[in-house]
Amino acid sequence: MRLTTMTNTEVDRKSGMRTIRKVLPYLWPADKSSIKVRVVLSLIVLVLARTVSVATPFYYKAAVDALAPAAKEAEPALLLAMGAIGLTIAYGALRLLSVGFNQLRDVIFARVGQRALRRLALETFEHIHALSLRYHIARKTGGLSRIIERGVKGVEFLLRFMLFSIGPLILELLMIAAILFFVFDVWYLVVVVSTISIYIWFTFKVTEWRVQIRKEMNDQDTEANQKAVDSLLNFETVKYFGAEHREAMRYDESMKGYEAAALKTSYSLAFLNFGQSVLITSGLVIVMVLAAVGVQNGDLTVGDFVMVNAYMIQITMPLNFLGTVYREIRQALVDMGEMFDLLEQPAEVTDKPNAKVLKVTGGHISFKAVDFGYEPGRQILKTLDLDVKPGQMVAVVGSSGSGKSTIGRLLFRFYDVNSGGIIIDGQDIRDITQASLHNVLGIVPQDTVLFNDSIGYNIAYGREGATRDDIILAAKAAKIHDFVQSLPDGYETTVGERGLKLSGGEKQRVGIARTLLKNPPILLLDEATSALDSETERGIQESLKTMGQGRSVITIAHRLSTIVDADRIVVLENGHLVEQGTHEELLELGARYSSMWNRQLADEDAEDVHAA
Repeated sequence: MRLTTMTNTEVDRKSGMRTIRKVLPYLWPADKSSIKVRVVLSLIVLVLARTVSVATPFYYKAAVDALAPAAKEAEPALLLAMGAIGLTIAYGALRLLSVGFNQLRDVIFARVGQRALRRLALETFEHIHALSLRYHIARKTGGLSRIIERGVKGVEFLLRFMLFSIGPLILELLMIAAILFFVFDVWYLVVVVSTISIYIWFTFKVTEWRVQIRKEMNDQDTEANQKAVDSLLNFETVKYFGAEHREAMRYDESMKGYEAAALKTSYSLAFLNFGQSVLITSGLVIVMVLAAVGVQNGDLTVGDFVMVNAYMIQITMPLNFLGTVYREIRQALVDMGEMFDLLEQPAEVTDKPNAKVLKVTGGHISFKAVDFGYEPGRQILKTLDLDVKPGQMVAVVGSSGSGKSTIGRLLFRFYDVNSGGIIIDGQDIRDITQASLHNVLGIVPQDTVLFNDSIGYNIAYGREGATRDDIILAAKAAKIHDFVQSLPDGYETTVGERGLKLSGGEKQRVGIARTLLKNPPILLLDEATSALDSETERGIQESLKTMGQGRSVITIAHRLSTIVDADRIVVLENGHLVEQGTHEELLELGARYSSMWNRQLADEDAEDVHAA
């Protein structure tokens, strides 16, 4: 049996072809005839621009010959009639026309390119939001944003340079090759084709080597960016532990690797540029020697010599950029490949093809024999049965790691259960759309994360289209209106990255206001008042109690004093439901809950004594 192995270059090439195939539908969309028309028009204008560009040296030659009296009889009558001045003007007009066609091509194609870029960026953004919480927890935000940024830029570069640099260059070379063969001699064509072939071979070989270096540089750049973003997001933690120097050293270590790769890139670029110059100059000199010999022998005119020189310059100018363009196209394909890899990342939790919209009639929630673990071999919930009747407030308590917060994540269907099911009003949440599920659920999390926008925007996020009066009403219910009014910019005050300009309690109250504004029929409180002082907590507890009336409420609590009025309290231990009942019933039972309650009372008494 013969095993076939592929080199990195072959794998990259296959990946590049895959990327090109994926981009093509964005250039030729089935539902947009106007875009197709623009693509066709831009290609027509491109051909016209190249044709004019290739024809221009003929007028240059004629103008030179018109100035050489001995050669006048060899010129066509039309060119003689135009005269040297007319030919020079015609030459300038053709050059201007060539530039004009190129600009017109860019104008026509601009909408095609921008639309493709926008559609790809939107599709990637939507797909990232569709990916599971498990993916986002494992992924580094800095690296993810870098992949998207480079991928979108790669699309723009690929569209522009592959269509308008490589394509036109090939067309122009074919036209010039035909002119050299039919107007001059086969040896001119042999020299030019040989030079270009060796040049392209050398350029591609060296560039492939440089692409590997560029990959290394990109990896180092991504790592440095990840560390920078992670460090800045944890700014306070860095300060708490006096770790500024440590963070700087970690960042510098990544930048050291980037520096080494960047130097290799610079050195290899110098080698590439010098090698290209040697090849191009050699070909140019050989062709010009052939033309000079032809002029001396009387086979060619001075205008022919000039025309050959013009064509060689016309060839060498775009070829000088071939290495850069090829490298950038390869890099664009690599960057876009990473983005398409991201787009091909399957969503762990998806709607069924026939998923229906959730209809909440009372808010009856049932966890039926639910088994779940984040990883194989690490079970979090074990055959959990939990029932929340319409309008009930059920509190979930237990030690750290017992599975309390997992209940909330499963209820929102951030993960699917391994076995069992979660039922809302007789509907399994796996059979309904995620959007309709999220619309009926509200949460006040333990750690409220805010957008880097105004307080008003963050509260209004709870319900699309909320008015200023709605926002103020929710803020008052969350006991934050007076605080906001005391700020110079009021509700327009910016909260900073992740809400860092606000205290923990202020962020919590904004989060509570946001959920109050959403006004959901089912409410999840995950340590909702953990960051508040006792006085503020009492006020908000009253707001949450009022808000919970008529709704099904699951509250996850560490501070047991906040859930003594719950209709039922369930106690989790190692993923099992070990006790349930009212506060009084569980105290009378004298088991796990009673032990937790007595320990918290003792801790609070110790704190009071210490404070006194």
